[in-house]
Parts: sequence; structure tokens; C-alpha cells
Amino acid sequence: MASNMDRYRKDLDALLDEGQKLQLALEHICSPDEFKARMRKALMAQKKQVAETAEPVSIDAQIKRAIESFPSFTDRYQSWYSEAKAFIRQILPDRLDDFVSHYEKPKGRKSINFESYRIEDALQGLRTSRAGETIADREAAIPHFRQQMAIVEAAKRRFESRLFEIRQMVQADLLDSELDAASELLKHKFMRAAGAVAGVVLEKHLAQVCENHGLKINKKNPSISDLNEALKSADVIEVPAWRFHQSLADIRNLCDHDKKQEPTAAQVGDLIAGVTKVTKTLY
Repeated sequence: MASNMDRYRKDLDALLDEGQKLQLALEHICSPDEFKARMRKALMAQKKQVAETAEPVSIDAQIKRAIESFPSFTDRYQSWYSEAKAFIRQILPDRLDDFVSHYEKPKGRKSINFESYRIEDALQGLRTSRAGETIADREAAIPHFRQQMAIVEAAKRRFESRLFEIRQMVQADLLDSELDAASELLKHKFMRAAGAVAGVVLEKHLAQVCENHGLKINKKNPSISDLNEALKSADVIEVPAWRFHQSLADIRNLCDHDKKQEPTAAQVGDLIAGVTKVTKTLY
């Protein structure tokens, strides 16, 4: 599952990257001189070369190289559109009609002007004029393509959000199963084993919470105390919650390490109940 998700993410990144290049290609087709002027201004502001070479590359050479790297808008757009449309249909279906509307000619269109012009017209090289003055040409398709790119970017954010939700649900199901196993062990008087399993669940959940909040733990194998301390230091949890987690960790340690004192059924029961509470209330 993880490898598939990674592949989907890479495919989506590639889709967005090609879309950005297609947008630049369309802008260059519409206004080549203005486009080159913008590139020149940007490159001069950056004050750096595209590639490190023994002999510096001139601004003009950089611009020429960049333009030559653009895909052909008329040749590549349809393929990009089909892939993007399929992605939108799966991830953001409520925006599909909007996405398509920026490509297809409006139904019942009576005249072609800047507002009614679409990407489909641009692919045909359509240009309308009156009295020698241009009314609409490919330039009118640029705002539509920008809107399509914005919808794909919104779909990517939704994809990442949904991926996060899936991971959270899978994690929650796994932890619930492990807590059920701990309860079953306790029921059959296997106190240490039940406490050990519940302790592992607490450790896993606190580690996930740290990841959710972007907290990095320096230790390779952090303990419950390490994770708990990190959450308190980052103000994710307050002192009462920190103390509660520490008390659960103490019972877990009793089950795992202290061979002189046997954990009681009440202690292990408190541990399982406490861990269940933490997994349902702390995210």
C-alpha cells in the first residue's frame, strides 16, 4: 500500500511539473517577446546561472535553453488533460465539471470573444477579430489553463489529506486490535504480557502524535518518556496529560522490567483503559 501511494504521489508531482511547463509554453506562444523579457528580468534578479560550468552561460543562452526544453503545447496538452481529468474525477469529483469547462467550448455559444474562448479553441489556433483588431486568440486560454492548474493543485492537497486520513484509520484499527489482545491476555491472567502489549500501543501512538505535529526525536528508539517529554516541550500536551502518560509508562515498565514485583490485575486494567483513552483523545 505504501509503495502504491508513493507511486501515485510521484505521478501527481510529474503531472503538476508538466502542467507548469505547458503553461510556460503557452505563455511563450502567445507573447514571445514579453515572455523572454520576463525571463531575462527574473534571471538577472537571481544573479545566478542555470548550470555551473567553467565558462558562465549567458542570459540569452539560458533563455534559449529553457524555451527549447518546453513541451509542445498543441502536442502534449491533450495527454496532460486526460491524465489530469482522471485524477480530478477520483480525488476531487465536485470540481470535475469546473475543470472540464475551462477546456470545452461553452454549449450554445453564439459568439467567440475573450470570455467565451476556451483551451479547445487555442489548440485549433482559433483567432477572432473585428475591423483588424483582435477580439480573442490563444492568450484568452491562459487564464483557463491557470485555473485548471489551480484545481489540480487543490486535488493534490486533498490527496495528501486523504492519505493522512487513511493512515490514521489504519493506525487506529491496528491499535484497537492490539488493545483487544491486551484485554484478552488480562482476562486469562497474563498480566505482564497484557501490560507489555498495552505499553507498545501507547508508545506507537505517542510516536504517531509526534509525527503528526512535525516533532523530531533525536533518539533512534525513543521511549514513552522521550516521546511524552517532546510533546510537553512543544506544548502539544499540558502537564496533567504528561503526568498521566508517565503514570501509564510506570505500569508498563513494571510489566516489562521489574521482576521483583508482580503487576496487579487492577494496575494492568488501568493501563489498558488509560491507553485506550489516549488513543481516542490525543492526535
